[in-house]
Amino acid sequence: MRSAELKKKSRRSFILGGLGVTGALIVGWGILPARQRLNASHPMPVENGEVALNGWIKIGSDGTVTVAMPSSEMGQGVHTALPMLVAEELDVPLAAVKIEQAPIDKIFGNVAVMQDSLPFHPDDNGIYKRTARWLTGKAARELGIMIVGGSSSIKDAWAPMRQAGATARAMLVAAAAAEWNVPAAQCLTDGGAVTHPSGKRAAYSELAAKAMSHAPSEIRVKSPSEFKLIGRSQPRRDAAAKVNGRAGFGLDVRLPGMVYAAVKMSPVIGGAVGKADGNAVRSMPGVLKVVDFSHAIRDKFGAGAGVAVIAKSFWQARQAAAALPVEWRQDEHAHFSSDDMFRELAQKLDSEEGDVYARHGDMEAGKAAAKTVRAEYRAPFLAHAAMEPINCTAQVKDGRVKLWVSTQAPSIAVDMAAKVAGVKADQVDLVVTYLGGGFGRRLETDMVAQAVAIAMEANGAPVQMIWTREDDMTHDVYRPAALARFSATLDAAGNVLTYDNKSAGGALMQQFLKRNLDLDPISIKYEVLRQPLPGMGPDKTTAEGEYDLCYEFPNQRIAHVIVPTPVPLGNWRSVGHSHNAFFKESFIDELAHAAGKDPVRFRRDLLKNRPRHLAVLNAAVDKAGKPAPGRAHGVALHQSFGSIVAEVAEVSVEDNEIRVHKVTCAVDCGIAVNPDGVAQQIESGVIFGLSAALFGEVTIKDGRVEQQNFHNYPLVRMQQAPQVDTVIIQSAEPPEGVGEPGTPPIAPAVANAVFALTGQRLRTLPLRLA
Repeated sequence: MRSAELKKKSRRSFILGGLGVTGALIVGWGILPARQRLNASHPMPVENGEVALNGWIKIGSDGTVTVAMPSSEMGQGVHTALPMLVAEELDVPLAAVKIEQAPIDKIFGNVAVMQDSLPFHPDDNGIYKRTARWLTGKAARELGIMIVGGSSSIKDAWAPMRQAGATARAMLVAAAAAEWNVPAAQCLTDGGAVTHPSGKRAAYSELAAKAMSHAPSEIRVKSPSEFKLIGRSQPRRDAAAKVNGRAGFGLDVRLPGMVYAAVKMSPVIGGAVGKADGNAVRSMPGVLKVVDFSHAIRDKFGAGAGVAVIAKSFWQARQAAAALPVEWRQDEHAHFSSDDMFRELAQKLDSEEGDVYARHGDMEAGKAAAKTVRAEYRAPFLAHAAMEPINCTAQVKDGRVKLWVSTQAPSIAVDMAAKVAGVKADQVDLVVTYLGGGFGRRLETDMVAQAVAIAMEANGAPVQMIWTREDDMTHDVYRPAALARFSATLDAAGNVLTYDNKSAGGALMQQFLKRNLDLDPISIKYEVLRQPLPGMGPDKTTAEGEYDLCYEFPNQRIAHVIVPTPVPLGNWRSVGHSHNAFFKESFIDELAHAAGKDPVRFRRDLLKNRPRHLAVLNAAVDKAGKPAPGRAHGVALHQSFGSIVAEVAEVSVEDNEIRVHKVTCAVDCGIAVNPDGVAQQIESGVIFGLSAALFGEVTIKDGRVEQQNFHNYPLVRMQQAPQVDTVIIQSAEPPEGVGEPGTPPIAPAVANAVFALTGQRLRTLPLRLA
């Protein structure tokens, strides 16, 4: 690759990979104003007398407010919480606000998720961080990537959606004031109308058209003290439809003339199609066509190599796919095993320093220590196991592509469809359905690539491609396997002198960028990537939850060694925090034990300068009270996605079986827009994390994933689910993430409780007693 090409590609990779963007300062781009997020490239479509006041909001002749919805609903409650932001600023009842899917436009691009991908410590407020966040935010606005992940939907929409509501309100007030010939400052808004002390009143529907010609001189969003709706629990707006069956998920799509496709993919990681004998199944009932889609997607778009059978029903397609003879080309990965992976991780920890994410103080200070504590922890590959298996419906007809898909990444899905079909992005129409579970899996677009490639062979008919549960489990993008080593020294009083943590595992973001955005940061030397911001490693997700400690140790070093793997890696709910919190919080308990201190008291001593963290810890411990006889409490505290969560697990052990009876959680997530929604997400995160803590493990032998379905990849069942109590810390700070922060603390909390009960320290996930 030529030098100029390398620099151009590395800078783009650097921006999208969360590795810094200061090189843009060279051309002065950084000092230009950031792209606005109020008005879209094209006005909102209107009908029946609707008036679009900006790119987010339109008002109907009946007073209904319609809000553009850029975020996919996958159970996290955004279709309730985001309309609350607009309803608050517009002073209308939430019932008067409806949503419609936002078009692909830069104003809906997720800025927060890209800013949060920068590997800075939460306490860092230095010039590097401020500069990098500013420039990354600018880059995110220019790229306009619409994505739902990183627990960022409310965080990202907090400013633009409230600004859109406040702007619309100001325009309506200005229109009313002009009509009544009164100062705008004298007008009030309430219940979808503008009022004046004189008794004048005009509904928004009466003013909307006139408001278009009024540009208000002042636009002000409300302060938290003025909130009437935000911060008050609202019922989930999608709940009724999901209970009575009206909710439409990807698998529910039904279209005239629709046919179905089942896939058969290489059983070995990295395998390719050698030869498929389509003639062997063409006479089977309902079979229409056999398609080798490997060449169409060229393996470059992340989708697994394979063959599809198109048939009149999915059952017919699936039966034919199962019977289809396929010869697979298998490379060196046919001998890969997860056991080999862990051996390599250990070897790399022995031989390499890795990327250092945090280093301060003098590690030599531990030489005269009274005690040294060492431990090694291990976490396996994990599958997402969403209830709705992977699927996508696609139609390629008359030079256009139409998609019906449950996706977390609308704009990436559109770009992927365009690439595969060889059309422009504006020739792709997208319908985003409800997601039957996302957890990061539906950030990927392999299902889109496959479905479009198959639909190109269907003579214009819409094709619903469905993976079976076995397809889903064995062709996932997995949470990385990881190994972590800790070493700490303590003085005679039990104070920690030095703290050293080095982990090893794959870098999922490098794979994600290659698969979904056609970027290849792996091919770019780390030295090139690190030059703009020295000391920042090439993938934050590898060490998040380790380097961003809330505990204060005077001398510490945190590093990670990236170990490439043929296993496809992806974002898994709470990403690196999911296993790094287990490593870190378990070791903190080990240090407390070595110091002869109560684990809660030990943490409190380390949080003297962290009042928010201390308040969360105390709230959870106080709410939990004392464990029932025969049970023990385990504690964990972790900050992720901007939110601080403490969990106390009440655990018993009988016949070597771990039973979690109750989990008490406290969370500081800034302003809780919909408190009930926050509690639901924390509960969901606990159960999701508990499934992984007790059962979750993907093993690979001879290049094949061994787990096939829920019989050997179990989830927590209803009778195993604990009671979950949640305390939400009151705050006036801007909202932070809640979809994922409940997951990381549960595994260490349970492991720490098991130690309190049995004296056995469990350092490997899933947690199993000997």
